[in-house]
Amino acid sequence: QVQLVESGGGLVQAGDSLRLSCVASLRTFNNYAMAWFRQAPGKDREFVAAIKWNGGVTYYADSVKDRFTITRNNAKNTVYLQMGSLKPEDTAVYYCAADLSYVYTSQQESDYDYWGQGTQVTVSS
Repeated sequence: QVQLVESGGGLVQAGDSLRLSCVASLRTFNNYAMAWFRQAPGKDREFVAAIKWNGGVTYYADSVKDRFTITRNNAKNTVYLQMGSLKPEDTAVYYCAADLSYVYTSQQESDYDYWGQGTQVTVSS
């Protein structure tokens, strides 16, 4: 059974940094593009960042560009989201997701095959 387990969320103040981790129980983790999405209260889930299977390509939502960095360690089956200069509008449940794809690194929620349960990030002003 495939599991994606996020950790690292919490309550921080505006301007702080936080690093999220997601460990995946995927036998062939390096066959998967990985991404982070988030869902704020009362809003739809939205794309945050994605990374190609080999880490060679990354994509970011405009709202987090230059503040967040997605990386991965294929030896540890882990993807990270380093978040800096956090704002209250970054408050959301953050989900990691896996897409079996070598070629295309999607930013579309519907393309992702596996999802974690989410970790709460709350940024106070």
